[in-house]
Amino acid sequence: MSLDVYLAGPDGNESYSANITHNLNTMASKAGIYYPLWRPDELGIVQAYRLIPLLQDGLERLLADPEYFKRFNAANWWGTYKHFCPFVENYLRACEDDPYATVSVSR
Repeated sequence: MSLDVYLAGPDGNESYSANITHNLNTMASKAGIYYPLWRPDELGIVQAYRLIPLLQDGLERLLADPEYFKRFNAANWWGTYKHFCPFVENYLRACEDDPYATVSVSR
């Protein structure tokens, strides 16, 4: 099982997509970014610019204390800190590059 995130331009064409395992949902929760990543619709987030400060804060938390967050690596190693940080960083960059893109997820 996995999370797919998408950004789409005004024409509906996908400008960004990424996939990450659900095994990282606890780490995301501890970093304060579970809802922005997995459930942006429940936060009323429709456009990428609204994700930017949330992803920035979560990424800062992740990078500030790697040892703490590595405790939440999946026991089967399908979902680790070393994969989650780049996922968040790349998604943040995509949101910054296309702030008015429409956000959608598949979980």
